[in-house]
Amino acid sequence: MTESAATVRIIQETPAYWRAVFDNPPLNVVDHTVFEGLQDLLARMDASPDLRVVVFESADPDFYLAHFDMSGRSGSIAKAAGPTGLTTPTDTFVRLTKSPVVSIAKIRGRVRGVGSEFALACDMRFASRENAVLGQPEVGAGVIPGGGGTERLPLLTGRGRALEIILGADDFDGDTAERYGWVNRSLPDSDLDGFVDTLARRLASFDRRPIETAKNLVNQVSLPPVDRLLDGRGAFAATLAWPETQQRVATLFKRGMQQEGDLENRFGAHLATLLDDQA
Repeated sequence: MTESAATVRIIQETPAYWRAVFDNPPLNVVDHTVFEGLQDLLARMDASPDLRVVVFESADPDFYLAHFDMSGRSGSIAKAAGPTGLTTPTDTFVRLTKSPVVSIAKIRGRVRGVGSEFALACDMRFASRENAVLGQPEVGAGVIPGGGGTERLPLLTGRGRALEIILGADDFDGDTAERYGWVNRSLPDSDLDGFVDTLARRLASFDRRPIETAKNLVNQVSLPPVDRLLDGRGAFAATLAWPETQQRVATLFKRGMQQEGDLENRFGAHLATLLDDQA
């Protein structure tokens, strides 16, 4: 059964296994409607005792989740609070990570910035070898990761590789992401769907209580404290007011940010030459 919920469509494969499909054309930019869809999904997950696993995928094979909406139209989500009392982006990712339901990001296409941070909040990540591009481009755009990138990446990749990813602000292919620990596995694109579906159906066949208990124990030794996530969110908000940041963001929009084209396709490559437009 397929249900449309604006930009996040839910496909119920079985009562224990759902697929959530990001569908926010043209680039799957993470705007307020995506967070609203995720909030709705989380509420339904909480109310579904038979559910064991949700696989998150994209309707767009070129863009899994492009990045946060920098147009200003989605600024309200940074002020609104979710059920935990945290602001919506932090609330969404914390609830997803702590949910008794297993979350799997099946990454095909580009996933950058808050899109990458969404994937980091999932329990597992599997990427297309040929068609996945991952990035935390914030520093190159004059800001910092504000959705958990600076807190979650070092726990997965180690300090040096996390700094390479975050400070270098470049794009990474699926195989490199696997080698660094950013994703669980990089798989041939033709094998990705079958592998993730088989794993999800296996998890869906298990009892919920041991899944929930085991996940909770792993969480206790592997997740950053919420206070650190809030520090990152606050630092991100502060960077938006910096004049050099505003200049870089304006240049990115002039080059075609949030439009189909070369800027979004090769975001990492463009970041190294932004100052050329200001010379």
